[in-house]
Amino acid sequence: MTEYWYNVNTHEVEEDALSDWTQLIGPYKTREEAEHALEKVKARNDAWEKGDED
Repeated sequence: MTEYWYNVNTHEVEEDALSDWTQLIGPYKTREEAEHALEKVKARNDAWEKGDED
């Protein structure tokens, strides 16, 4: 099964982990999910920070 990873240095999606794990976010089941990795990270960070304010 192919996994997709978002590379935070190149800002590209990789099929299977080609780069060092410290540069990757994932794995994701689809290329589209990986393409939106940074949006998902931002949403999770925002939710976490909002939880700190309570």
